[in-house]
Amino acid sequence: MKAKLKRSYKKLNKKGDLTSVFVYGVSGKQDEIDQFKEIQGDFFREHEDGTPLWFSTKFVGNDADLLITSSNKIVADMSKFDQADSLSKQYGGNLGSELAKLGAMQLMGMTPTEEVPSIPSVKREESNDVNLDDL
Repeated sequence: MKAKLKRSYKKLNKKGDLTSVFVYGVSGKQDEIDQFKEIQGDFFREHEDGTPLWFSTKFVGNDADLLITSSNKIVADMSKFDQADSLSKQYGGNLGSELAKLGAMQLMGMTPTEEVPSIPSVKREESNDVNLDDL
């Protein structure tokens, strides 16, 4: 199943703090949607256009894959986020920081605005040096 961000809103949590809630429209094969409805039960909601809705207090990207766990819970596939996090920690320092930035941009569906500069090639000039083999 696929989830596409529709909107977000704020709600008060049990501690009295404001929490962001992200609302995603769900799409998939009919049998997946039927299973989604069944799992959501009394919590099933749909948009006025009939699109099933999934709510999360965690932002999972503008577009995400949804999975059904073995315990019949609907969760977002966070593999790409975990991979980007692992890669940035693996290398640390400046490289890790840059990998984290690039990973975050990709996860948000953005592309870098600057290209990575390439190392200019050095043109080797003809030399008038004496060839030692000729001596």
